[in-house]
Amino acid sequence: MDRSNNIWNRIDKISLILFLLLIVMGWVNIYAAVYNEEHSGLLDMSQRYGKQFIWIAASLVIAIFIVIIDNRFYFFFSWFIYGACMLLLILVIIVGKEINGAKSWFELGGFSLQPSEMAKFGTALALAGYLNTKRQELTQFSVILPASAIILFPALLTALQPDMGSSIVYFSLFIVLFREGMSPYIFFSGLLMAVLFFLTLLTNNLYLTIALIGISVFLVWFATRKWKLVFLGTVIFVFIAVILYLLDHYVFKSIGNELVIFISLILSGIVYAIYIYNKRAVSVLIIYLFLVCSTIFINSVDYTFNNFLPTHQKDRINILLGLKSDPHGTGYNVNQSIISIGSGGFHGKGFLQGTQTKFKFVPKQSSDFIFCTIGEEWGFLGSGIVIGIYLFLLLRLIKLAERQRSDFSRIYGYSVVSILFTHIFLNIGMAIGLVPVIGIPLPFLSYGGSSLWGFTILLFIFLRLDASRTEYLI
Repeated sequence: MDRSNNIWNRIDKISLILFLLLIVMGWVNIYAAVYNEEHSGLLDMSQRYGKQFIWIAASLVIAIFIVIIDNRFYFFFSWFIYGACMLLLILVIIVGKEINGAKSWFELGGFSLQPSEMAKFGTALALAGYLNTKRQELTQFSVILPASAIILFPALLTALQPDMGSSIVYFSLFIVLFREGMSPYIFFSGLLMAVLFFLTLLTNNLYLTIALIGISVFLVWFATRKWKLVFLGTVIFVFIAVILYLLDHYVFKSIGNELVIFISLILSGIVYAIYIYNKRAVSVLIIYLFLVCSTIFINSVDYTFNNFLPTHQKDRINILLGLKSDPHGTGYNVNQSIISIGSGGFHGKGFLQGTQTKFKFVPKQSSDFIFCTIGEEWGFLGSGIVIGIYLFLLLRLIKLAERQRSDFSRIYGYSVVSILFTHIFLNIGMAIGLVPVIGIPLPFLSYGGSSLWGFTILLFIFLRLDASRTEYLI
């Protein structure tokens, strides 16, 4: 009993208070989002706010249970938890209930469970367990590849449901790899891929490829300061490209401009290879590989986007990028969300006074678009307070992560921060039209038992580890 009391005394009170504040705010705003005058009681179990109270009460029980368990349990059973979560992700694809075109839920009587929400803390535990022993070797691909596989496996299984929103969240764990010593070149290459993805959709592939070639030429000059080398390489590339273009135009008539440029890059690269080998010009090799890989990437993105992505997801991305307008169809949710938030003004319309909310203009306003209710009824001031609370919580968790003596606890702590930050950024960005609608909840505020329980477990495992930071895990 003394040990149990001591653990509760060492739980970070600031994080605990912020957690309680957020779930109460969520409950109140869910009440406002689905308010029914005929069922005005907060504990009316026929309404979503009544059911959310059950989820909140259950999450508090789960939090207590997590704190009571010995902290070494999460260390020694991290791989078992990860394996169980992966098994659930596989099973849900096979026997899960299909809702809105996705098999992401287990239906147990009147209760639904979304395993992808639980798999996030399981993946964070497994990643922490692996990096705990390999942290000093994150500069080696033999370590980076298994760590990446731990992250990408649940992301792939979730994408197969398909649930692209939750799948994207797993990629946030690469931030942890960067924090633990992964080369910044690899990390920023990932960010560059994201930029190229959107540029591919916004511009013509041919023009984008030419722009990349121009950038690469400049980088080679900047790295070597040999303008004759750059000029010679450019002449060789242009000469090969012209010959291939003329052959395609008059003989083959089927290659296409993009493929002509790509083949020209490969052939001219053979000439460059002689210089790279003789001069050991690693920087030139890196720039050349960057150009070739970027060219392959932008063409694969274009092909995948047009041939594999579901129509509704393509429409959402095109609307976000301004390539398509559909305010009464695919873009309806975002359009109404922006109107709802904007109508709140500085201080909002007041509790239960939101017209967009009252007349149900925004679908899923108690779950994915809960931020609309905050924006309309509490205005810019209330929205700023909510974002401020989230920011305070994230900064607090970073501080807790940095004070850990155990590598396992610190790595897990940064995993928690990365997952929470990604959810917050994407959900609020989705509500104000900055990112496509991908259907992910706002932590601790959105309606739903699976998400609330998943975030509670994610957070309180770390708070439990932090409470025992002076103890040895092994």
